[in-house]
Amino acid sequence: MDFSWFTSLLSPGNVSLASTLILYSFVIAVGVYLGKLKIAGISLGVTFVLFVGILMGHFGYTVDAEVLKFVREFGLILFIFSIGIQVGPGFFSSFKKGGMRLNGLAVLGIALNVAIVLAIFYIDGNTSMDALVGVMSGAVTNTPGLAAAQQTATDPNAINTMSMGYAAAYPLGVCGIIGAMFLIKALFRINTKNEIKAIEEETENSRQKPNIVSVEVTNQLISGKSIRELHDIIQCDFVISRLMDQDNNIIIPTSATQVRTGDKLLVVISATDVNRFEAVIGPEINIDWEDVTPSQVVSRRILITKSQYNGVALGSLRLHSAYQLNATRVNRAGVDLLASPNLRLQMGDRLTVVGDLNDIDRLANRLGNSMKRLNEPNMITIFVGIMFGIILGSINVGFGMKLGLAGGPLVVAILLSRFGYKFKLVTYTSSSASLLMRELGICLFLASVGISSGAGFAETVFNSTGMWWVIWGFIITFVPLVIVGCIARGVYKINFLSIMGLFSGGYTDPPALAYANGSTGSDAPAVAYSTVYPLTMFLRVVAAQGLILCFM
Repeated sequence: MDFSWFTSLLSPGNVSLASTLILYSFVIAVGVYLGKLKIAGISLGVTFVLFVGILMGHFGYTVDAEVLKFVREFGLILFIFSIGIQVGPGFFSSFKKGGMRLNGLAVLGIALNVAIVLAIFYIDGNTSMDALVGVMSGAVTNTPGLAAAQQTATDPNAINTMSMGYAAAYPLGVCGIIGAMFLIKALFRINTKNEIKAIEEETENSRQKPNIVSVEVTNQLISGKSIRELHDIIQCDFVISRLMDQDNNIIIPTSATQVRTGDKLLVVISATDVNRFEAVIGPEINIDWEDVTPSQVVSRRILITKSQYNGVALGSLRLHSAYQLNATRVNRAGVDLLASPNLRLQMGDRLTVVGDLNDIDRLANRLGNSMKRLNEPNMITIFVGIMFGIILGSINVGFGMKLGLAGGPLVVAILLSRFGYKFKLVTYTSSSASLLMRELGICLFLASVGISSGAGFAETVFNSTGMWWVIWGFIITFVPLVIVGCIARGVYKINFLSIMGLFSGGYTDPPALAYANGSTGSDAPAVAYSTVYPLTMFLRVVAAQGLILCFM
């Protein structure tokens, strides 16, 4: 039997469509598999796709130049757009005062990275800026920055040089982040158990999430006042879920319901406002509402899955007048929010309501309450966003600078995820669909970059030039982290767990975050990571692209 067709299909230099698909499938499959292996509890994740691609390129496997460029750019767009949709909802909120300090420190770290790159460029005249940008992207483990820089560059040799610099610096970039964590811990003699305890105490004392309390009306001055009038008197957000009158009748109150001395109230209110509420109404009491509430009055969560309610104010649903229901809380991405009338609903929100089961079922039918709907991808939003992202990226924004295929889709995705409801665009994407789009995009991009740069990788990297790239990369990784860590701990007394998250998010590095979470058993690093990640991701892309535009 003649197997020449098979050997021809797998031979280096074959650029047929079938051979190209086999090559990409092999590189991605092996790279993803190797990325799952852990050494000392650390894995490099999908970055191994780049290394496998480099290896195959080194052995002569190639792809048609136009096909490779298309796959690389398409993968980049998918990856960047999904990143923007993911970070968009938290991008603007990360600037609030709770995250200003962490974001400021993250920005300082980015500035130090760029400053070190410029210093190396001027001191060491033998290292080109394209190599240094690749080294910097690998040192801070930021693939989108590499992608933005490559998309900005026009010289194929410069693009390949960036890939080699990235590959040379990336492994020590991951290790350098974790090493900086150890150094800060040793310098300040930090006891991790004490830091965890401090975080837990702070969480328990958190006064921002909705609180559920029971109070008895004892103030004669407010007896006979309606709930609407109480809002004007107390001037804080609260929801009275249930009211028990003096005859032990349970009612679902409306804004017109009057409270009287002796009434007992079940109230959902921010912890910061509890003392103010009790000072006006009366003292907190212990009561088991499940025992005293009639069986027909229940509490249920309704999943908002109909797109017409995306961006609609909660008050406009007129829950009590139309359904005799009270909304008490809205759960969004695992976080409980107080159900105030002006709260804008989003697809995927879980609305907690209290009332008769039949009325709840009617509301559920109106709002959707179908998990199946959430599993359906919103393809219109994705491709409308990509289209406008490419258009935006092609516009000259001044000084010859364009946002490009990386920056354009990123900016549009961030804006869509925050303001898309105003244009009737549903940006909700299930976590599995978002992860699939992101991972597929980054795998296609890294495989293309690896294959294209593999041919000259060994000659370029495994010599004195490559040795200096590794050294420069470690300096770019380590020095800014130590400086930022010393300021964070020494000046601002930030909890070490938050510093670990700051390091991981400031370098957009999931492996370092996984190590931080695993070594502490706390989600505090993840909270800090998510606080600085959106702004950091955006600035990393801009910084890498800006260096290429200014120096090439």
